[in-house]
This record gives sequence, C-alpha cells and structure tokens, in this order.
Amino acid sequence: MKSLLPVSILVCLLLSSCALQRKAGAVRRGDLSARIEASDYIRPEQIKLDSPRRDTLSFIDERGKEVFIMRAVRDENGEMVARDELDASLVVASFKNVAERLGKVDLRFEIIVPAAMTDSRWQVRIEPQLYIMRDSLELETVMITGEAYRQAQNRGYARYGRYLDGIDMDPLSYLNARDLAVFTQRNAGSRGGDNMASEMGVTRTEAVEHYTRMWGLKRAEYKDSRKDLMFRRWVKSPYIYEGLRLDTVIVASSGDIRYSYVQTIRTRPGLKKAEIGLKGGIYAFDGPVCLLPESGRLTYYISSLSSLADESPKYLKRIIERRVSANSVCWIEFASGSAVLDTALGHNSSEMKRIAENLEYLRDNSEFELDSVVVRASCSPEGEFGYNRRLSSARSKAVCAWFGEGFLPREVAENWKMLDLLVQGDTTLTDMDKKDYHGLKATEDLDRRERAMSAKPYYRYLREHLYPHLRIVEFRFDMHRRGMVKDTVHTTEVDTLYMRGVALLKDRDYKRAIEILRPYSDINTALCYCALEYDASALSVLEQMDTTAKTEYMKALIYSRKGEDAQAVRHYISACKMDPAFIHRGNLDPEISVLAGKYELNLESQ
Repeated sequence: MKSLLPVSILVCLLLSSCALQRKAGAVRRGDLSARIEASDYIRPEQIKLDSPRRDTLSFIDERGKEVFIMRAVRDENGEMVARDELDASLVVASFKNVAERLGKVDLRFEIIVPAAMTDSRWQVRIEPQLYIMRDSLELETVMITGEAYRQAQNRGYARYGRYLDGIDMDPLSYLNARDLAVFTQRNAGSRGGDNMASEMGVTRTEAVEHYTRMWGLKRAEYKDSRKDLMFRRWVKSPYIYEGLRLDTVIVASSGDIRYSYVQTIRTRPGLKKAEIGLKGGIYAFDGPVCLLPESGRLTYYISSLSSLADESPKYLKRIIERRVSANSVCWIEFASGSAVLDTALGHNSSEMKRIAENLEYLRDNSEFELDSVVVRASCSPEGEFGYNRRLSSARSKAVCAWFGEGFLPREVAENWKMLDLLVQGDTTLTDMDKKDYHGLKATEDLDRRERAMSAKPYYRYLREHLYPHLRIVEFRFDMHRRGMVKDTVHTTEVDTLYMRGVALLKDRDYKRAIEILRPYSDINTALCYCALEYDASALSVLEQMDTTAKTEYMKALIYSRKGEDAQAVRHYISACKMDPAFIHRGNLDPEISVLAGKYELNLESQ
C-alpha cells in the first residue's frame, strides 16, 4: 500500500495539470473569457424597505384634470391597465447613454470573470482599455490572484527576505572584540589614542583590522552585490502596487467574480461616444500561461445639453447706452422668519460663490466700469406686509454685509410682480383660476388680498409651487462703458459676442459661455446654467420665457434632479406633445430616462 502512495500523488498532479491545460486552451480559443457589461446594479443595502416606492404619481394637466401615471400596459381592448411585476436587480446592455455634466463623464461598467477561468495557481490580470475618438488609454489593472499563487509569491518574498537578513554590512559585527581588548591592554598600557604605536610598532587602527574577520565582511559585500539577481530568482512574480485598481485573492472558484469599475473622463469638443474594452492575460507563478482575447467593446453615447442649443444668429438693432446695468438672480435660503445668512443652508454657498465670480468678472472687465451694486431681497406674500418688509430689508442688509462695502440694500416686501408673471405662464392653473387671481388685484390692501386668496382652491398650489420662486435676492450691477462720451450710440449689427457664446456652449466650455450669455436670459443662457448645475438660475430664466417644447423639456430635467417627479413628468409629457422628437431625446438624458422607466412613460403608444 505504501508503494502506491507516490503513484497516486503523481496521478493527481497529472490530472490537475491536464485540467489547467484544458482551461488555458478554452481561453486561447475564446470559449472562455472575461466580459464587460454596462449595468444598473442595485445593491441590497441601497433599498430602503421603510420607504414606499413611487411607482404611481398624479399631477394636474393643462386642462385642470388630475392625471395618474403608473406602471401600465394596454390590454386586448386597447385600455391601459396597471401591471405589477418583480423588479430586476440587474439590467445588462452593450451600450449605455451617459450625461456630460460640468465637463466630465462617469463611465460605469462591470468586469465579470467566470469562475471557470480562475484557479488557485493562477493570477488573472484584466486591463480595461479606453477608446476616445482616435486616442486609446490603458486604465488601471484589475487582478484576481489565486490562493496558491499568492502563497508562492509570499514564499518567494520570504526566501528573499531571509537572504537580505543574512547580509550584515556593519564592520563591527565581524570584530573579535575580546582578543582586541587583550591585545590593547598588553601592548598599549596607559597610553591612549588610535594612532599610538605599541611596543611592537602596531597602531590601534591596524590592530582593529587585524582582529576583524575580513573574509566575513567581503562575503557580505558579495551577497549584497547579488541582491537583484536573487530577487529575480526567488520573486518571479513581484507584487504590483502602481497602476492597480483592485487585487483580490480567491480561495476557491465557487462563483463568478464581479467588479464595479468607474472611470471619470473629461469631455472635449466633438466627443459623442467613448468605448471600453478588456485585454489581459493569465499568469502562473513561473510565467505567462496565455493572453485573453480582447473582449467586445462597451459603447457609451455621451449626451450633452449643448446639443439643444439654439444656433440661430442674433442681430442687434439697438441703441447702445453709456450707462448699463446687469441683473443676476440667486436663490438664497433663510430659515423661516430669519435674516441670518447661513452659507451652509441649501445651495447658499454655491450661489454666493457664483455672485462673487460675477462681481470679479465685472470688475476686471475691460469694456465696463462698475459704478454700484444694488441688492434687492423679496419675500412671498404670506404673512403681514409690514413684517415682510422688515424681513426683506434685514435679509438684503445681511447679504450686503457678507460681501462688504459698496453694496446698496433694497427690499421688495412682497414680490407680487413676479407672482403675476408666474401665474400667467403656469400650465397647471386653469383659465378660470387665472381670471379669478387677476380679479383679486382690485384689492389694493395686500394683506386683505392675500387672505382672500388663501381661501381659493388653487392657493395651496400657489404656496407650494410658485411662492418659493418669489423668495429671491436680485443683484443689479450698474456700470458705464469705458471711454464712451455720448449717452447713446445707434447701431445695427450681427451680435458676434452672442454667437461666440453659443460656439463656446456647443464646445461645452460652459464657464466661458455663461460669462457671455448671462445677460441675454434666453434658452442658451438656461442651457449653460443647467449644464453647470445652477438649476435655480436656469429655472428662473425658463419661467420668464414663452412656453415651448424645449423649455418644457428643460424644466422636466431640472425638476427630476430636484426629486419632484410629478412636476418633472408633467413638463416632460407637455414637451413630447409639443414636439414628439423629445420622446427619443428623453432616452439620452439619464435624469429623464430614469423617470420614464420608473413610471413606464410609453408615450409613443399613447
């Protein structure tokens, strides 16, 4: 029986080796390989069981009718009926639409390594390849290391470590200190000093060299000179630290390995898509086993709000005034009834930063010279007029104090003028609601008017959806043109500055584009604000424009970002009714496509 044991071990080794060869052969033939997928993967910890899913919502359409949106399909009679089904946790596709925001795009993908392609004695190295236009770039490597492979690495490092431990370059380690002390005591007597000669004519330095085992020191120097050679001999597969995204050790090939990879890239003019592919190889401890065939590429179609830009030329027929002013609106939030400016509240920090950048730009502008800055804060109508006047005055002064000297505080106690514009352009209020609202304007006492309006059925909608847009802080920058003597100059010309701003918008240079387009307050201005994620400013511009398919679509996108699904769906449906092309466009913007998928807005079949 004992003689059969070595034979059994040999047979097992041969079978194991054959299994590895079969795996390697399958990889070489392309029957077995890593793959790449675009996935919207929901991890269990991301699901909040205590929060109801918002698969159904309602809103008031343009005819004043309440509309319900739910998961639904058409039955055999053509009627829309609700449908209930289990959610898939993983959606896989060979392409994906991604949105460019702030000049950057996040490419998210999954790398899947089949269990059959791994082995305890192998290391699988996956090298994602990024292809952009005519350029290609190797991304950071993902490695899956087998336990036996890692143990072999560790053994090699341990053996090399023992070799290094055996190298002692300190001469004192080889000194026979006892014999040197006896020699010194016998021959030096009471005389000291390294160069003092003994009765035999030997210096202390020569004595130290004599009692040092020089052969040991030379042997250490020889071993030290061979460090690199011994490293290559014992550490055949060094640890990799640089250019590495992941290194995970597998104990057993019990299941596929999935790794979620995120690569952020900067956009460039003309960039419409990017591709990701996989390369790599399988390595045993003593060298490469085989290379992996290149995977199919995953394509990302990059959508940009700049594609919605209006490129129509703008012509100037105007009188150029020597004195000019520029207005900028920001939404600065205050705690209820408070005039304390808290930059940590809401979007206050980014809004104040934006105004500071505007101010710096105007001060450095070569065409205009800044004369003054007027800060006007306004409140919504709820509450007593006198209290709102004091509150808006205190808030404008708080904003002025934040910026320093040179700012002039003004207040609008209750912003009825803006409310009139919002009511007029609103698509939810009915014509009867609007007529009733305008009839209340005959009441000159504003407190009585607001109390009367609070009894109306549409008041709740006004307070929840329109009033927040009245609590704004407006900056008016008063300037004059440098070197201009006359008060007015008549001119008719193509607005080349505006067209330059549109070109920058198309090239996705949003920060430079908004510097030009800000005063125009048109669709391109709103697009710039939206691309820079200044959503409040974008919505402020859109709400003062005529309602079109494009403005409705952009409102849907902004409300989707804010998590106001009912408003977002209402504006999206309105945009698609005005222009069916936005049905396809909605698939390109993730904010809209997620919304359409969540509520199954199959608008093409309706």
